[in-house]
Amino acid sequence: MTVTIYHNPRCSKSRQTLQLLQEQGVEPEIALYLESPPDAAAIRELIGKLGLAGAREMMRTKEAVYRALGLKDVDDEAALIAAMAENPILIERPIVVSGGAARIGRPPEAVLEIL
Repeated sequence: MTVTIYHNPRCSKSRQTLQLLQEQGVEPEIALYLESPPDAAAIRELIGKLGLAGAREMMRTKEAVYRALGLKDVDDEAALIAAMAENPILIERPIVVSGGAARIGRPPEAVLEIL
């Protein structure tokens, strides 16, 4: 089974989650999502695998770009997903995908549920 981590090496939680996976004997595929952002379809798929009610639950709402784009007042899923595709810094991290499920690694141990 392939395990993928949407990883930002500058994020401590992302580094901790990657280390935890490796300690479990898992060598995940590493998706450096800031360098190669997922497109809108991939983001929709992640939202589904995470079991989230909507896109906002996968967004980093404290990022400056979130405020700059006025996303707090946006109530359109497609617009929120497009904003994440265009500004991947808005995507919560890290996200680990294993099979048909995904978890956000906050805390890192949350990803163990899907291994």
